[in-house]
Amino acid sequence: MQFRNFKMVSYVVYGRGSFNQLDEILTPHRKAQAPIVFLVDHFFEGRPLADRIPLRGKDRVIFVDVSHEPKTKQVDALAQQLKDEFGNVSGVIGIGGGSTMDLAKAVSLMMNNPGSSADYQGWDLVKFPGVYKAGIPTLSGTGAEVSRTTVLTGPTRKLGMNSDFTPFDQIVLDPELTKDAPVNQRFYTGMDCYIHCIESLQGTFLNEFSKSYGEKALQMCREIFLEKDGWNEDSDNKLMMASYAGGMSIAYSQVGVAHAVSYGLGYLLGTRHGIGNCIVMDHLEEYYPQGVAEFKQMVKKNGIDIPRGICKGLTEAQFDTMIDVSLGMKPLWENALGKDWEKVMTRRKLRELYGKL
Repeated sequence: MQFRNFKMVSYVVYGRGSFNQLDEILTPHRKAQAPIVFLVDHFFEGRPLADRIPLRGKDRVIFVDVSHEPKTKQVDALAQQLKDEFGNVSGVIGIGGGSTMDLAKAVSLMMNNPGSSADYQGWDLVKFPGVYKAGIPTLSGTGAEVSRTTVLTGPTRKLGMNSDFTPFDQIVLDPELTKDAPVNQRFYTGMDCYIHCIESLQGTFLNEFSKSYGEKALQMCREIFLEKDGWNEDSDNKLMMASYAGGMSIAYSQVGVAHAVSYGLGYLLGTRHGIGNCIVMDHLEEYYPQGVAEFKQMVKKNGIDIPRGICKGLTEAQFDTMIDVSLGMKPLWENALGKDWEKVMTRRKLRELYGKL
């Protein structure tokens, strides 16, 4: 196919308070006695949001520990637990940040696909649609609500289940849900969005589809993190839409160097995606000079500390592991550096970059 036939999220609702419509949204998708399962970030256990989830019948809320990003074994265990307890479910709803939403997408897929989720890490390997799935972000920036991937750490690599079956059937974008986000975490996920835009807009895969979303998301990120003094409701509103547009900007293109290098950190050290991107972006003047300069301004203005020296003391074998994971992200490198990227980003050059982090 000459042009990519891009699968998007089927339904989107946006607005402050739109979470209150969740019961109405889910009702048509209920199947007999099969429950709807809500995977909720453990941050919300015992908090008011958990009490607002519209449970019916055998519905289940499972608080998921996303201190670390999702692993294939966690996905497989959750899917098997649901199969053993219920047989079938009407749907899987993810409420939380990018990790929680990715977990929900992956569990949905593994309800209807055989084997392990590790078997589907790659591009277009998923064979069957999952059960109905919806994503409700409580952090803005990752773009997980609109992406066709669910990023997982498996036995041998950190790589997503990239497929047309992965996007949510429904997303609920309610900026009220992000108001209590921890300041540092909000910044790291916001920078994930900013970096999506920089990498997309400067990539070799760039086209008008990606450009139109990327430019708007970038404009909102600059307004939020550079022009505004203080955080308010308008900031939450804008960052939620920047996240959506930033996610869309890479849907028809790709991300680049920061993400490719960050995947290695995530696999070996368990570094969370948003903060990992920030750690890497801090050292990418060679590839994104204007973007890195602006990023450093945002860090300073918002009073954020970016960790340094996280690779200090690693063995050469550990560096080799990170390099292997990173170089496996071929579409990202090609978008960043062109078709001859392997001549540019050699193992030696990547080793020097990891050594700076």
